[in-house]
Amino acid sequence: MKKDQLLTRRRALLGGVAALGAAGAAGLLGLGAGGDPAAPAAPAAGAPARRPLKPSTYRLQPLVGHGGPNASRTLVRREPVLRMTGVGRSMVLTFDDGPDRRYTPDILSTLRAYDVRAMFFVCGEMVVDNKDLLAEMAEEGHVVGNHTWSHPLLTELSRGRIRSEMERTSDVIEETYGERPRWFRAPYGAWNRSAFQLGAELGMEPLAWTVDTLDWTEPGTRTIVDQVENGAGPGVVVLAHDAGGDRSQSVRALRDYLPQLLDDGYHITVPRRHQV
Repeated sequence: MKKDQLLTRRRALLGGVAALGAAGAAGLLGLGAGGDPAAPAAPAAGAPARRPLKPSTYRLQPLVGHGGPNASRTLVRREPVLRMTGVGRSMVLTFDDGPDRRYTPDILSTLRAYDVRAMFFVCGEMVVDNKDLLAEMAEEGHVVGNHTWSHPLLTELSRGRIRSEMERTSDVIEETYGERPRWFRAPYGAWNRSAFQLGAELGMEPLAWTVDTLDWTEPGTRTIVDQVENGAGPGVVVLAHDAGGDRSQSVRALRDYLPQLLDDGYHITVPRRHQV
Protein backbone atom coordinates (compact mmCIF):
# COMPACT_ATOMS: atom_id res chain seq x y z
CA MET A 1 0.00 0.00 0.00
CA LYS A 2 1.38 3.41 -0.98
CA LYS A 3 2.18 5.95 1.71
CA ASP A 4 -0.66 8.34 0.75
CA GLN A 5 -3.17 5.48 0.67
CA LEU A 6 -1.92 4.25 4.04
CA LEU A 7 -2.32 7.67 5.59
CA THR A 8 -5.82 8.06 4.16
CA ARG A 9 -6.80 4.65 5.54
CA ARG A 10 -5.35 5.45 8.96
CA ARG A 11 -7.15 8.79 9.16
CA ALA A 12 -10.40 7.11 8.22
CA LEU A 13 -9.93 4.63 11.07
CA LEU A 14 -9.05 7.25 13.60
CA GLY A 15 -11.82 9.63 12.58
CA GLY A 16 -11.86 13.00 14.30
CA VAL A 17 -9.20 14.01 16.80
CA ALA A 18 -9.48 15.68 20.18
CA ALA A 19 -7.88 19.06 20.68
CA LEU A 20 -4.64 19.70 22.47
CA GLY A 21 -5.22 22.26 25.19
CA ALA A 22 -2.93 24.00 27.61
CA ALA A 23 -4.02 24.73 31.14
CA GLY A 24 -1.76 25.50 34.07
CA ALA A 25 1.87 24.43 34.08
CA ALA A 26 1.21 20.90 32.82
CA GLY A 27 -1.46 21.62 30.20
CA LEU A 28 -4.27 19.27 29.17
CA LEU A 29 -4.35 16.46 26.62
CA GLY A 30 -7.35 15.08 24.77
CA LEU A 31 -8.10 11.36 24.97
CA GLY A 32 -10.19 10.06 22.09
CA ALA A 33 -12.90 7.68 23.22
CA GLY A 34 -14.58 6.12 20.24
CA GLY A 35 -14.61 9.41 18.36
CA ASP A 36 -15.92 11.45 21.29
CA PRO A 37 -13.68 14.28 22.45
CA ALA A 38 -12.19 13.71 25.83
CA ALA A 39 -9.95 15.31 28.29
CA PRO A 40 -6.50 15.88 29.80
CA ALA A 41 -3.50 14.78 31.70
CA ALA A 42 -0.72 15.22 34.22
CA PRO A 43 2.93 13.79 34.17
CA ALA A 44 5.52 10.98 35.05
CA ALA A 45 8.12 8.42 33.70
CA GLY A 46 9.51 6.18 30.80
CA ALA A 47 10.48 2.46 30.06
CA PRO A 48 13.25 -0.23 29.88
CA ALA A 49 14.54 -2.87 27.49
CA ARG A 50 18.07 -3.76 26.61
CA ARG A 51 20.35 -3.41 29.59
CA PRO A 52 19.29 -3.96 33.18
CA LEU A 53 19.06 -0.81 35.27
CA LYS A 54 17.85 -0.57 38.83
CA PRO A 55 14.10 0.11 38.76
CA SER A 56 14.44 2.28 41.85
CA THR A 57 16.90 4.51 40.03
CA TYR A 58 15.27 5.13 36.68
CA ARG A 59 11.71 3.83 36.85
CA LEU A 60 10.42 4.65 40.30
CA GLN A 61 12.15 8.00 40.64
CA PRO A 62 11.98 9.54 37.15
CA LEU A 63 14.10 12.58 36.45
CA VAL A 64 12.35 15.89 35.84
CA GLY A 65 13.67 18.76 33.77
CA HIS A 66 12.80 22.45 33.69
CA GLY A 67 10.64 23.66 30.82
CA GLY A 68 12.24 26.30 28.65
CA PRO A 69 10.62 28.76 26.27
CA ASN A 70 8.22 27.30 23.72
CA ALA A 71 10.32 26.13 20.80
CA SER A 72 7.21 25.24 18.82
CA ARG A 73 3.48 25.10 19.25
CA THR A 74 3.98 21.99 21.40
CA LEU A 75 4.20 22.90 25.08
CA VAL A 76 7.63 22.36 26.68
CA ARG A 77 6.79 20.43 29.80
CA ARG A 78 8.59 20.11 33.10
CA GLU A 79 7.37 16.54 33.55
CA PRO A 80 6.00 13.85 31.25
CA VAL A 81 2.28 13.16 31.03
CA LEU A 82 1.37 10.36 33.44
CA ARG A 83 -2.34 9.78 32.99
CA MET A 84 -5.38 11.10 31.19
CA THR A 85 -8.04 12.90 33.19
CA GLY A 86 -11.73 13.55 32.75
CA VAL A 87 -12.27 10.58 30.44
CA GLY A 88 -14.74 8.40 32.35
CA ARG A 89 -13.85 4.70 32.27
CA SER A 90 -11.26 4.99 29.50
CA MET A 91 -7.75 3.54 29.65
CA VAL A 92 -4.70 3.52 27.38
CA LEU A 93 -2.51 0.47 26.67
CA THR A 94 1.08 1.16 25.58
CA PHE A 95 3.82 -1.19 24.37
CA ASP A 96 7.51 -0.26 24.26
CA ASP A 97 10.76 -1.18 22.51
CA GLY A 98 9.46 -2.88 19.36
CA PRO A 99 8.44 -3.74 16.84
CA ASP A 100 9.67 -7.31 17.27
CA ARG A 101 8.65 -10.01 14.80
CA ARG A 102 8.49 -12.60 17.59
CA TYR A 103 5.91 -10.82 19.77
CA THR A 104 4.38 -7.75 18.11
CA PRO A 105 2.24 -9.74 15.61
CA ASP A 106 0.59 -11.66 18.47
CA ILE A 107 -0.15 -8.43 20.34
CA LEU A 108 -1.60 -6.86 17.20
CA SER A 109 -3.70 -9.98 16.64
CA THR A 110 -5.18 -9.81 20.16
CA LEU A 111 -5.94 -6.11 19.83
CA ARG A 112 -7.59 -6.78 16.48
CA ALA A 113 -9.74 -9.55 17.94
CA TYR A 114 -11.26 -7.09 20.41
CA ASP A 115 -11.29 -4.10 18.03
CA VAL A 116 -9.02 -2.14 20.38
CA ARG A 117 -6.46 0.57 19.55
CA ALA A 118 -3.20 0.91 21.49
CA MET A 119 0.03 2.93 21.46
CA PHE A 120 3.40 1.52 20.39
CA PHE A 121 6.55 3.42 21.39
CA VAL A 122 9.06 2.12 18.86
CA CYS A 123 12.84 2.22 18.60
CA GLY A 124 14.17 3.30 15.21
CA GLU A 125 16.67 0.46 14.96
CA MET A 126 13.81 -2.02 15.45
CA VAL A 127 11.65 -0.36 12.81
CA VAL A 128 14.30 -0.72 10.10
CA ASP A 129 13.87 -4.51 9.85
CA ASN A 130 10.16 -4.56 10.70
CA LYS A 131 8.59 -1.84 8.58
CA ASP A 132 5.68 -4.07 7.63
CA LEU A 133 4.63 -4.23 11.29
CA LEU A 134 4.61 -0.45 11.53
CA ALA A 135 2.54 -0.29 8.37
CA GLU A 136 0.13 -2.75 9.97
CA MET A 137 -0.15 -0.51 13.04
CA ALA A 138 -1.01 2.41 10.78
CA GLU A 139 -3.53 0.34 8.83
CA GLU A 140 -5.32 -0.69 12.03
CA GLY A 141 -5.44 2.74 13.66
CA HIS A 142 -2.84 2.30 16.42
CA VAL A 143 -0.77 5.30 17.53
CA VAL A 144 3.00 5.06 17.11
CA GLY A 145 5.33 7.07 19.37
CA ASN A 146 9.06 7.81 19.41
CA HIS A 147 11.17 5.76 21.87
CA THR A 148 14.55 6.90 20.45
CA TRP A 149 16.72 5.05 17.95
CA SER A 150 18.79 2.72 20.14
CA HIS A 151 17.17 2.95 23.61
CA PRO A 152 20.01 4.82 25.37
CA LEU A 153 19.95 6.55 28.74
CA LEU A 154 19.27 10.10 27.56
CA THR A 155 20.62 11.72 30.71
CA GLU A 156 24.10 10.47 29.75
CA LEU A 157 24.01 11.91 26.22
CA SER A 158 24.85 15.31 24.81
CA ARG A 159 22.04 17.47 23.49
CA GLY A 160 23.19 16.70 19.94
CA ARG A 161 23.05 12.95 20.52
CA ILE A 162 19.59 13.18 22.05
CA ARG A 163 18.37 15.12 19.01
CA SER A 164 19.88 12.53 16.68
CA GLU A 165 18.23 9.65 18.56
CA MET A 166 14.84 11.35 18.40
CA GLU A 167 15.05 12.84 14.92
CA ARG A 168 16.25 9.66 13.16
CA THR A 169 13.41 7.74 14.78
CA SER A 170 10.81 10.33 13.78
CA ASP A 171 12.14 10.16 10.21
CA VAL A 172 11.85 6.38 9.91
CA ILE A 173 8.39 6.43 11.55
CA GLU A 174 7.18 9.02 9.05
CA GLU A 175 8.60 7.04 6.14
CA THR A 176 6.85 3.84 7.26
CA TYR A 177 3.81 4.89 9.28
CA GLY A 178 2.73 7.78 7.09
CA GLU A 179 3.21 10.71 9.48
CA ARG A 180 5.65 11.93 12.09
CA PRO A 181 5.06 10.84 15.69
CA ARG A 182 3.39 13.26 18.08
CA TRP A 183 4.33 11.41 21.28
CA PHE A 184 7.65 10.31 22.75
CA ARG A 185 8.82 8.33 25.75
CA ALA A 186 12.30 8.42 27.29
CA PRO A 187 13.99 5.01 27.73
CA TYR A 188 14.13 3.94 31.37
CA GLY A 189 11.95 6.89 32.33
CA ALA A 190 15.07 9.07 32.46
CA TRP A 191 13.92 12.52 31.36
CA ASN A 192 15.85 15.79 31.48
CA ARG A 193 15.54 19.36 30.26
CA SER A 194 17.05 18.63 26.85
CA ALA A 195 14.70 15.71 26.23
CA PHE A 196 11.63 17.82 26.98
CA GLN A 197 12.82 20.76 24.88
CA LEU A 198 13.94 18.69 21.90
CA GLY A 199 10.78 16.61 21.99
CA ALA A 200 8.73 19.81 21.84
CA GLU A 201 10.86 21.16 18.97
CA LEU A 202 10.06 17.98 17.06
CA GLY A 203 6.34 18.44 17.77
CA MET A 204 6.00 15.65 20.34
CA GLU A 205 4.39 15.38 23.77
CA PRO A 206 6.16 13.27 26.45
CA LEU A 207 3.99 10.39 27.65
CA ALA A 208 4.86 8.16 30.62
CA TRP A 209 2.50 5.76 32.41
CA THR A 210 0.33 5.22 35.45
CA VAL A 211 0.61 1.43 35.81
CA ASP A 212 3.87 -0.45 35.16
CA THR A 213 3.23 -4.14 34.46
CA LEU A 214 6.91 -4.89 35.23
CA ASP A 215 6.67 -7.45 32.44
CA TRP A 216 10.31 -6.73 31.54
CA THR A 217 11.30 -8.62 34.72
CA GLU A 218 9.40 -11.70 33.46
CA PRO A 219 7.47 -12.10 36.75
CA GLY A 220 4.97 -14.59 35.35
CA THR A 221 1.82 -14.15 33.28
CA ARG A 222 -0.52 -14.14 36.28
CA THR A 223 1.52 -11.43 38.02
CA ILE A 224 1.36 -9.20 34.94
CA VAL A 225 -2.40 -9.70 34.69
CA ASP A 226 -2.80 -8.83 38.38
CA GLN A 227 -0.71 -5.66 37.95
CA VAL A 228 -3.04 -4.41 35.24
CA GLU A 229 -6.33 -5.46 36.83
CA ASN A 230 -5.37 -4.11 40.27
CA GLY A 231 -4.19 -0.81 38.77
CA ALA A 232 -7.10 -0.31 36.39
CA GLY A 233 -8.97 2.98 36.70
CA PRO A 234 -10.25 5.97 34.74
CA GLY A 235 -7.49 7.68 32.76
CA VAL A 236 -4.87 5.03 33.53
CA VAL A 237 -1.98 4.55 31.09
CA VAL A 238 -0.58 0.99 31.20
CA LEU A 239 3.05 0.23 30.33
CA ALA A 240 3.91 -3.15 28.78
CA HIS A 241 6.52 -4.34 26.26
CA ASP A 242 6.54 -6.09 22.90
CA ALA A 243 10.34 -6.29 22.58
CA GLY A 244 13.61 -5.96 24.51
CA GLY A 245 13.68 -9.54 25.81
CA ASP A 246 11.43 -12.58 26.10
CA ARG A 247 7.95 -11.06 25.91
CA SER A 248 5.94 -14.28 25.69
CA GLN A 249 4.48 -13.57 29.16
CA SER A 250 3.38 -10.14 27.97
CA VAL A 251 1.64 -11.69 24.98
CA ARG A 252 -0.23 -14.23 27.11
CA ALA A 253 -1.11 -11.67 29.78
CA LEU A 254 -2.73 -9.33 27.23
CA ARG A 255 -5.03 -12.17 26.15
CA ASP A 256 -6.22 -12.42 29.77
CA TYR A 257 -6.48 -8.84 30.99
CA LEU A 258 -7.84 -7.18 27.83
CA PRO A 259 -11.20 -9.03 27.77
CA GLN A 260 -11.45 -8.62 31.54
CA LEU A 261 -11.00 -4.84 31.30
CA LEU A 262 -13.65 -4.68 28.61
CA ASP A 263 -16.02 -6.84 30.67
CA ASP A 264 -15.45 -4.47 33.59
CA GLY A 265 -16.72 -1.60 31.48
CA TYR A 266 -13.44 0.06 30.51
CA HIS A 267 -13.05 1.63 27.09
CA ILE A 268 -9.54 1.05 25.74
CA THR A 269 -8.59 3.99 23.56
CA VAL A 270 -5.67 6.20 22.48
CA PRO A 271 -4.82 9.86 23.14
CA ARG A 272 -5.12 12.09 20.11
CA ARG A 273 -3.78 15.49 19.19
CA HIS A 274 -4.46 17.89 16.36
CA GLN A 275 -1.87 17.80 13.58
CA VAL A 276 0.55 20.68 14.20
